[in-house]
Amino acid sequence: MGRPARSRPPATVPPPAATELRSTKISFRSRKIVKTPPGKPLATAAVAPPSTAPAPLLPVLPALSSPGEIAAALRHLQAADPLLSAVIASTQPPAFAASPSLPAFHSLARSILYQQLATSAADAIYARFLALLPSASAAASDAVTPAAVLALAAADLRAIGVSGRKASHLHDLATRFAAGELSDSAVAAMDESALLAELTKVKGVGEWTVHMFMIFSLHRPDVLPCGDLGVRKGVQELYKLKALPKPEEMAALCERWRPYRSVGAWYMWRLMESKGAAAKKKKKKKGNVSS
Repeated sequence: MGRPARSRPPATVPPPAATELRSTKISFRSRKIVKTPPGKPLATAAVAPPSTAPAPLLPVLPALSSPGEIAAALRHLQAADPLLSAVIASTQPPAFAASPSLPAFHSLARSILYQQLATSAADAIYARFLALLPSASAAASDAVTPAAVLALAAADLRAIGVSGRKASHLHDLATRFAAGELSDSAVAAMDESALLAELTKVKGVGEWTVHMFMIFSLHRPDVLPCGDLGVRKGVQELYKLKALPKPEEMAALCERWRPYRSVGAWYMWRLMESKGAAAKKKKKKKGNVSS
């Protein structure tokens, strides 16, 4: 193989040949000078004055805590689903507070703390968590802020029983709220699909956590937690299905509950509670007879 060809430097341009100076007569020809009219000045774009219009108000989404909303939900569900109507008739109606008890950030932080723990253990850790905050003497809803959580070291959280993984999740949630990616007002204004997309970006916050948050904190009326075992078992019991319904089957079966699937899901939990209580009572009665 030959050597690669090298690029040659450009050839030197020879200097212009010396010209012989000659005495020549230069003739001038008169020319008519045409004056060019001055160009038109460029038009400057008009600058609009700053808008003084108020910022648009965030939409107010329906909530189960609104007056008359539960009654409307029950009327719809009883008319749409005769099997569910029988459960409604034998169960006390749900009650939701007039307003969410906790701000969005506090509620989500609490959800992370309670994940995969027995209620008694979670209650104890949550109480110790509140005591760590600098404003613990104030109302709990005011004490749990992104800045307060970010001020807690992971070691502080582990000392009260919070796992290192959950400490990381709490800090990620607080960071996103502190940076403005999320806010209490923005969360309240998002619809269900947007909430699910945004909140599941937070470490440790999955679909089930978001569904519970939407139902019990934001009181959204039309949320179907397809992945919740209790709701799935309730649907299986209600419709006498042979197998536990898959999420896509849940969506199809519960379509008739729209726009109050949250309330339908609530009755599925109550249905399974009543079934469990009946089985426990029957077992106790059987034990008394045998003794």
